[in-house]
Amino acid sequence: MKYRIALLFILQVGVLAAQDNKWQGKFEQLDQTLPTPNSYRSSSGAPGVNYWQQRADYVIAAELNDDNQSLSGTETITYYNNAPEELRYLWLQLDQNLMAPNSMTKQTQGFTVRDSIAAKFIAGPTNAYDFKGGYNIKSVKDAAGKDLPKVINYTMMRVDLPKPLKTGETFVFSVEWSYNINDRMMMGGRSGSEFFPEDGNYVYTIAQWFPRMCVFDDYEGWQNKQYLGAGEFALVFGNYRVRLTVPSDHIVGATGWIQNPKEVLTKEQIERFETARKTFDKQTWIVTEEEAKKKEKERSKKKSTWEFYAENVRDFAFASSRKFIWDAQAVKVGDKTPLAQSLYPKEGNPLWGKESTKAIKNTLEVYSSRTFDYPYPTAFSVHGASIGMEYPMICFNFGRPQKDGTYSDRVLDGMISVVVHEVGHNFFPMIVNNDERQTTWMDEGLNTFLEKETKRERYPTLDLVHGTPKGIVPFMKGDKNVMRPVMATSDNQGSSFGANGYTKPSAALTLLRETVMGPELFDKAFKEYAQRWAFKHPKPADFFRTMEDASAVDLDWFWRGWFYSTDNVDLTVDDVKWFKVKNTTVDPEKKNVKVKSGDLSASAKGTSNEKANDFSKGPQEFTVIKTPDNNYGDFLSRVDDKAIVDKLQGKNIYEVTLRNTGGLISPVIIEWTFKDGSKELERIPAEIWRTNETKVTKTFVKEKEVTNIVIDPNFETADVNTNDNVFPKKAVESKFDQLKKN
Repeated sequence: MKYRIALLFILQVGVLAAQDNKWQGKFEQLDQTLPTPNSYRSSSGAPGVNYWQQRADYVIAAELNDDNQSLSGTETITYYNNAPEELRYLWLQLDQNLMAPNSMTKQTQGFTVRDSIAAKFIAGPTNAYDFKGGYNIKSVKDAAGKDLPKVINYTMMRVDLPKPLKTGETFVFSVEWSYNINDRMMMGGRSGSEFFPEDGNYVYTIAQWFPRMCVFDDYEGWQNKQYLGAGEFALVFGNYRVRLTVPSDHIVGATGWIQNPKEVLTKEQIERFETARKTFDKQTWIVTEEEAKKKEKERSKKKSTWEFYAENVRDFAFASSRKFIWDAQAVKVGDKTPLAQSLYPKEGNPLWGKESTKAIKNTLEVYSSRTFDYPYPTAFSVHGASIGMEYPMICFNFGRPQKDGTYSDRVLDGMISVVVHEVGHNFFPMIVNNDERQTTWMDEGLNTFLEKETKRERYPTLDLVHGTPKGIVPFMKGDKNVMRPVMATSDNQGSSFGANGYTKPSAALTLLRETVMGPELFDKAFKEYAQRWAFKHPKPADFFRTMEDASAVDLDWFWRGWFYSTDNVDLTVDDVKWFKVKNTTVDPEKKNVKVKSGDLSASAKGTSNEKANDFSKGPQEFTVIKTPDNNYGDFLSRVDDKAIVDKLQGKNIYEVTLRNTGGLISPVIIEWTFKDGSKELERIPAEIWRTNETKVTKTFVKEKEVTNIVIDPNFETADVNTNDNVFPKKAVESKFDQLKKN
């Protein structure tokens, strides 16, 4: 009979808990959500024993026309089929077709006419600019020079093969093309030209400039999702040999290492370049500002060809201008000495001369310590207006002083931040090579996190809120009707793109490192992920699984909440009760006290069900009774009831009830302030919510009397409403208003 009673009791408790909890499965494992592990991608998050990826090598010759701002070229691609299946056709990306008059982006672009619109902003949507963009694909031929059948679908081109390309085989073909270079001031874009009317010169920052192979992988076959402008790129690793013909007075920076310096540089420039390669404590100017100013006035009609070679990279970009000042400095990273190089027009000085190369150095050092030693021979930072864009070994960055050379702290912070961020992209996604078009957060979010960490270590006086839990609160408080989860694809994020791609994942990783896992475990797991997937193509499941595999921390609740939902953190201090033990022990056999099985206590004074507003009424006393024999079951030994009472005597016992009103599971961080003015910070893992996701009650024992309780006092968890995080309630203003001011 007692077993039936016990079973009935358990069922009743379960029903009551379910009614109160309204369980939504926030601690449910992600097993059914993530793809099933296989021999290509293991259950630990590492590449599987049969992992494979394709490769594409390029030999490119291109010429930049400075008179009409156009680019033309030919490329030979050697494509390696390492897939365990044959291919009957290939897909190439034609990203410049984003600028074509009939592009899908232009056809689907929305615009609202208002009563007053600046000409610049109406020109694009109404096609008012006299610009014809997009590729002119002149030919696609096999190695024997025979035309290959092709079909162009907006930003994608299908090339049919003369016969199936079997596993382990290669196919060599060539593409000849040309296009007009867009003016970024008018047309926008990640790549293009900037015109300087005072001296009549251009700065070219050229990317997405040649037809590139799409990724073919074990996840979805060909990744040929159209380029609509928001989602970036999925690219294949390979080797590049590139010859760029430009006006002979131009300086060129590019992906890879220069192969023919004697053909394009003066003897003095070569000497300065070699000095820079051996100098670790300061910059060396290879082209000074005065020399660049002089070249601005000269218009060489001659041409020079710069040759670069890059090994095991996923892309190639370059910058070219006669306006460039050029400085460089060697960096020590492990047993490697990459060269940090900056190119910038005089309009970037004095800011760029002071900060750009230094920021490259700081980035390579900090990122390498958190991931792997930077493997490439160089890293360029190139200055351009209103841009931040990344490519292997080279990036284009904003941050321009006033004409008189002065700049604000905000400009300084923005410039350093963007250089760190874009140089940091060499690690994610240029080496740890995720699919940017599908999962922006895997590079932008991880990179924003490491950007913040680099600033924290090397620039502690700059803004350190961006990319933190505190910084993401305004977004998390936003309209859920238009908000998307982080895992939504790039082109479907809408107004959530910036936050979900960059700052929310960074805030999540900050919370994960500082509060959930701790720096030591997090850093080991994060480095494990970076090293496992360097020069490979990771997917979200690979990151999630590796972080758990390398740390022994169950994080499924974390990924589910922060990456798959639009919930926010909003914990509420629902009730606080203060108790003290009465200095007696009641024998239930001698006193008329009703005791529920399993209860610790019964109140001698009577416990009020009313919620207290403060501690002014003092503690409620309760009596600890002698443990009834039926609570011991079959055990013959007994606890020392009196010793337990003696240990609790005089202690302050606080029963705290918390509600999760935001839906996002969170660790609980409590700051206790005591009567003597001292404080204690107590951290409770998020698993406290595992059996009830909406309400928890926990008891704390303190030696000293508590005067104030604050949840998340240092804004670690991204709680969107701190006004209900304090007890007594009157402490809200004094506590959080002061913190917000700081």
